[in-house]
Amino acid sequence: MPPMEILTTKAAVAAFAEAHRRAGRRIAFVPTMGALHTGHLDLMRAAASHAEVVLASIFVNPLQFGPGEDFERYPRDTEGDLRKAESAGCHAVFLPSVAEMYPPGAETTVQVTALAAPLCGVSRPGHFTGVATVVLKLLNITRCDVVLLGQKDYQQLAVIRRMVRDLDVPVQVVGHPIVREVDGLAMSSRNVYLTPAQRQAALCLSQGLAAAEARWVAGERDPRVLEVAVLAVVEPTAGAVVEYIEARNASDLGDITEAPPEGVVLAMAVRFGATRLLDNRVLGGPP
Repeated sequence: MPPMEILTTKAAVAAFAEAHRRAGRRIAFVPTMGALHTGHLDLMRAAASHAEVVLASIFVNPLQFGPGEDFERYPRDTEGDLRKAESAGCHAVFLPSVAEMYPPGAETTVQVTALAAPLCGVSRPGHFTGVATVVLKLLNITRCDVVLLGQKDYQQLAVIRRMVRDLDVPVQVVGHPIVREVDGLAMSSRNVYLTPAQRQAALCLSQGLAAAEARWVAGERDPRVLEVAVLAVVEPTAGAVVEYIEARNASDLGDITEAPPEGVVLAMAVRFGATRLLDNRVLGGPP
């Protein structure tokens, strides 16, 4: 495999993509904000099973951070990230500046309304507008055939799927299962913020989901009972501040009073100090 290419402009990405398309090669794309961990690298390795060319991006998108959020302190390790991406089989990484992505005078955004409203949308208004806008731009810039996204950010995945469908974007969206540490903690770039005590306490997220799944396996189908099963584990944990724990329709994130054929997603956001962690589990649904 030749050395991985580092592309810093939209024009360079367009030339890279066009050369591979002319050669009849498919392109799989993995968008990231950097601070790469094993979950990101799994996405990149999985991308190779969908296309001959694997392209990733590293861009901390200011549009999806609200006032007082962690844009400035979001973990950044460009040199380390590039080494990791190359080791995972990436053929190229798009590494744009903010000015390259958002030229002076840029004012157009993309809004997915209903799907973005609940869950994280309540406490982070405008967040998914920033996500949808940057992802659409990246899909247009890379002209990829398939994009891979992690399922830990379940609502984000749902928003991108809906945007792609509604705007007729010619790309396949593939959700990749959550990658976890050996002890069950979902991998996240923000895990580096946790103190050792918070890191241990954060295990309550996966433990709470496991408790709800056990109730599901035993036949429980009441969404509120499943929520309580998670809450009973998470809420008593020292330092855990629950933002939300909700059971929703796994397909459209709609409110539910009973388990729908599409399945139930149990989703949560919990803070440990200044660090906000997400986790989820899908129960039921089509085989």
